[in-house]
Amino acid sequence: MDTSFADFVRHRGDRHLRTAVLLTGDWHAAEDLMQACLGKLYRVWDRLDTSTEPDAYLRRMLVNTHRSWWRARWRREVPRAHLPDVPAPGDVSDAGATAEDVRSALAKLPVRQRTALVLRFFEDLSEADVAGVMGCSVGTVKTHTHRGLQAMRRLIASDTAVNRGETERSGVR
Repeated sequence: MDTSFADFVRHRGDRHLRTAVLLTGDWHAAEDLMQACLGKLYRVWDRLDTSTEPDAYLRRMLVNTHRSWWRARWRREVPRAHLPDVPAPGDVSDAGATAEDVRSALAKLPVRQRTALVLRFFEDLSEADVAGVMGCSVGTVKTHTHRGLQAMRRLIASDTAVNRGETERSGVR
């Protein structure tokens, strides 16, 4: 195995795995996504100019692979009459609850909006860089980011109101 590739994965792998978790909304799917992309990256590693940010290359692979998986899953998705039960929130600190609320709201967004928000705010990329990764215009990134933030605000506010109502009904303050 190429030691430079192993060093890259060791030093930057966790960061990209967190990005994959935010893109997929699921830890196990993120690990699968990351594994698939690392396999693809390894196959081209010797042709890649590792001095010029292999992070950007892997990030684009994560987005494109996730997009293709999402499209494949969407095509074979089967509607169900009843939704599965949602687990009750556990006792966590306010910071943990807030992070969980954000992850939950992100998972409910359309893929393009979620991708734009993750790349823009978690990866801290400029709008132009996000446009390059997503393969769209800067204006499209701005639209997805704006709509995604609006939806996140609504989702988090409604989830908070629902949780507050459950707490008040149970008598816990």
